[in-house]
Formats: sequence, structure tokens, C-alpha cells
Amino acid sequence: EAGWYEKKPDLKIVCKLCPHQCQVADRERGTCGVRENDGGVYRTHVYGEICAAHVDPIEKKPLFHYFPTAKAYSVAAAGCNFICTFCQNWEISQKRPEQIKSVKLTPRQVVEQARLHDCTVIAHTYTEPVVFAEFVRDCAREGARTGIPNVMITNGYIEPEPMTELCRHLGAVKVDLKAFTETFYREQCGGALAPV
Repeated sequence: EAGWYEKKPDLKIVCKLCPHQCQVADRERGTCGVRENDGGVYRTHVYGEICAAHVDPIEKKPLFHYFPTAKAYSVAAAGCNFICTFCQNWEISQKRPEQIKSVKLTPRQVVEQARLHDCTVIAHTYTEPVVFAEFVRDCAREGARTGIPNVMITNGYIEPEPMTELCRHLGAVKVDLKAFTETFYREQCGGALAPV
């Protein structure tokens, strides 16, 4: 079951994860395409469904002052709450989970993979970690227990409550500011600048 949503009459829900505040009817999905109303229960289709996993230098995130020279085990699940016309990872960010190949990993397995690849940090990146926030949170909790901090590379389009909860567990958050105008965010990203 997904987090951060409110049940409404007639099996409808309102997603409270990001500023889109999607109102989702039964058997429908929100803007991100990865969360679905299942008879009045909001479900995520991307929990632990890893579509990309690589070892990167932390500076590629780019985080220059957080464990400099560290290797980051970088993971992603399908989906995004933006539709940026310039997205470099559109093959995975703009697809629904059933349209791309994924591997099922638990938070513990992500931490084990980080250790196996001699990574001292886990990065949630490439697509939009906001849409798989439950998994980010659980990986960060598991990482904290074992001494491997988690970081999130995000567009920053998230509501305060889930962001506050994530920040309790994450080591760092890097926000990709796309531009400086509402017009750009609306026309090029399908979102808004003010919430970011």
C-alpha cells in the first residue's frame, strides 16, 4: 500500500505525496503512472522494482561535499511526477512500470549490493525518487542501521509531510532546480516552481 493519500467517498482517493494532489478514481493512476487506486486503497507498483542500478562517483549526483570521492550505489524505479521535455532518462522516467524491465530488490538487498560493490553511499536517482518514496524511506532506514547513508536526487516536487519524513532518514537531498520561472515549469515540466 502506498503512503500519503486520503480516502474519499465512492472509492476515490486524493494523493498527498506531491503538489499535483491527484484525485484518482477506482482502477485509475495518478500523474506519475506508478500509483494506482485499487478499490479505494492506493497502491504503488514500483516498491522495490529497480529498473536501473549502477556504481557512480558521488560527485556525479552531483554532491561535492558529501563523502567526497565516495562510490554511490545508484538505484531507480520507473516513473516521474514531471514530464520534462528535456529529460535525459526519459526511457525509464516516462514509462509505466509494466513497460520496462525491472529487478525486484528489498531494502536489505540494496544495502547488500552497495556493500558488495564497495559503495559507502546509496543514491536514489535517474528517475524521480518522490514517486517511489516508500522504498527510499525503507532503504534509508536499513542503510542507517548498517552504516550506509542514503541520498535522494530529486526534482523537489513533493509535499512537506512526506519530505519531512524522508529527511528524518536520508543523509542528503539534492534538488534539481529546472529553471527560475513558473512558465518554464508549467510548459516544459508539467509542474510548478513555487512548491519546489
